Amino acid sequence: MLKAFLVSGVAVSAAAALASPVRSEIYVNPEYNGATYGNEALGGTLTTDVGYRTSDGTYSFYIQGGPAIVMPSGADQELELAGKFGGSVKVNDNVSVYGELSGITGDELTVGSKLGLDWAF
Repeated sequence: MLKAFLVSGVAVSAAAALASPVRSEIYVNPEYNGATYGNEALGGTLTTDVGYRTSDGTYSFYIQGGPAIVMPSGADQELELAGKFGGSVKVNDNVSVYGELSGITGDELTVGSKLGLDWAF
């Protein structure tokens, strides 16, 4: 009886997974991030990432990376490597939780993180 229950549970789970629409794609994400302090421009970074993302409606994740041009104000530009990965989990029709880890090379590896809640009205 337990064996039949486990087999039927696996079969139902597999059918649900196969019936779920999965969307995957490769994308390009050029992005400029600038910074100021008061009225002083500190410079910015232009990232030119290529990435991969996939989603099944409830879960989604992405990974991307590429060259980054660091342009500090009053200093020479530097070419570094940057990347990030993250994902989200849908809690219900209106709420999802997301997170991201990112990094960029330089004199030292700089790492950042995000964790948040997306609530649609």
